[in-house]
Amino acid sequence: MQEKTREKIPKFWKDLYRSVIIFFRYPFARFRALPDFIIIGVQKGGTSSLFDYLKQHPNIKTSVFKEVHYYDFQYKKGVKWYRSFFPFYKKDKSILYGEASPYYFFHPLVPERIYKDNPNIKLILLLRDPIDRAYSHYQMERRKGREKLKSFEEAISKETERLEGGYATIVSEKKSYDYSHQVYSYLARGCYDEQIKRWLKYFKREQLFVIKSEDFFESPYQYLERIYQFLDIPVIFPQKVQIKNRGTYNPVNSDTIKHLRNYYEPHNKKLSQLLGELFQWN
Repeated sequence: MQEKTREKIPKFWKDLYRSVIIFFRYPFARFRALPDFIIIGVQKGGTSSLFDYLKQHPNIKTSVFKEVHYYDFQYKKGVKWYRSFFPFYKKDKSILYGEASPYYFFHPLVPERIYKDNPNIKLILLLRDPIDRAYSHYQMERRKGREKLKSFEEAISKETERLEGGYATIVSEKKSYDYSHQVYSYLARGCYDEQIKRWLKYFKREQLFVIKSEDFFESPYQYLERIYQFLDIPVIFPQKVQIKNRGTYNPVNSDTIKHLRNYYEPHNKKLSQLLGELFQWN
């Protein structure tokens, strides 16, 4: 039941470290790059592993931190602040710049914001079995101490109540962040069809590279090659292909799984129709 996690450093020190780094990078931000691609999600879908693999490619330069959170939480700070996270721009078309913030996929305002800044950007999306994703999300929030409910079943039964009003608050732009919308959205984040609709409103289907997380980790080199082709860079595999942040915990109750399979079935069917390929999980 041991969980491999990066969540050992207190958030205060993480935030302080980020602030110090950005303080020294900000004055020359106008000379820094903007991303050519973004890994937009999903949370608990393998984005940390993919980000690590892509960082090892000689033609890719990434943000100094994973999860910049510009287009969701920090948008009002402006594009100069955003540039602070990236390397200095080089006039070399073979070099691509990228970042990964998995909350982007779920946040309702992000697609339009990215489109306004960069309508030709390429987007990468890992979709994990929504039940596994939700349970992994719940376990993460328990480890962080943000989830006080001691059973997954109780947490998902209270989700609608907890999320009430949060989405509307964000969409109305009264605030860019709602705690419950980020933390307690276990089931809502797995309704992938509803989120994909928002992205396809602004971006062409060919701008989105969408794969199942399970397929990616079963055949990482095969899918990395496809991602390299999508990004139009040479096929150069990483030296280290190691899954990051993989956790182990008690299995979900079988009755809960059956209930959630029925819950997600219509969403998965709509997702398959929207993407033009089958997205079903057993």
